[in-house]
Amino acid sequence: MEAELKSRFPGVETKLISSGGGVYEIILEGELIFSKKTLGRFPDDGEVAALIKQAT
Repeated sequence: MEAELKSRFPGVETKLISSGGGVYEIILEGELIFSKKTLGRFPDDGEVAALIKQAT
């Protein structure tokens, strides 16, 4: 996913923050845009990129 985001959004900064309990969240400019905990699933291919485009 990191490579996909960097190719679609040049200059994007990504950061992996270790946690427990299977939490997988995507935060853009302080806003939660995807949460595995809330949805009960990982994002589909291209889903995070589409969410970023919607938010910007």
